[in-house]
Amino acid sequence: MIVDLFVPCVIDQFFPQVAANTVKVLERAGVEVNYNPEQTCCGRFAYNAGFLEDAKALGEKFLDDFQEDRPVVAPTAACVHYIKKHYPELYYNTSNHLIFKKFVSSLYELTDFLVNQLHFDDFGAEFAYKVTYHDSCSARQMGLGKEARQLLSKVKGLELIEMKQTDMCCGADLTMQLNHEPLAVGMASHKIKNALNTGADYIVSTDMNCLMHQKSVLDATKYPIRVIHIADVLASGW
Repeated sequence: MIVDLFVPCVIDQFFPQVAANTVKVLERAGVEVNYNPEQTCCGRFAYNAGFLEDAKALGEKFLDDFQEDRPVVAPTAACVHYIKKHYPELYYNTSNHLIFKKFVSSLYELTDFLVNQLHFDDFGAEFAYKVTYHDSCSARQMGLGKEARQLLSKVKGLELIEMKQTDMCCGADLTMQLNHEPLAVGMASHKIKNALNTGADYIVSTDMNCLMHQKSVLDATKYPIRVIHIADVLASGW
């Protein structure tokens, strides 16, 4: 099987190792990965800021970048959820109507694709740390969460400790961070305190947007806990 890799802006610009480890994990699962270097933003940030025409233009470019008849996999729930929820709104009854419908049906978040499509969950990974899992709003709204936990359960040496209010928002939405910074920081701080109470060494999630927001608070407070994307965990130890 060949899949196309969609690398979101945040990962491309700030956490490229997550993209590299996503490729590593997919190949370990027996998948051939194709990456189109011409791909750009899916338009999520523009849409959330209210710039609908810019979002639509970015989306049209994005659809053109993924024209092959094969699955598209992304190591993020936020962009996948945005595309599945809002592309039907942006392109309904337009010249891209059939294109977006086909694309949306073939787009998968990484853990969803691994567990529910490939039925592959044991990578021989080793990660000898206590971790707690953050359910992002986007993943939760797509009904995802058990997939990541299933994958983590197969990692040697890893101890998963659930935090309280694991599905509570951490305030990572960019619009909230820009317009309501104290609220966004407060929400992340509350989430981090719940994570700290578990005694975990790491907060794991499928969403680098959430983890980057939480990391910014952690860097300022020096709390003894770190963040890590699930692709980095699954690629550890082999």
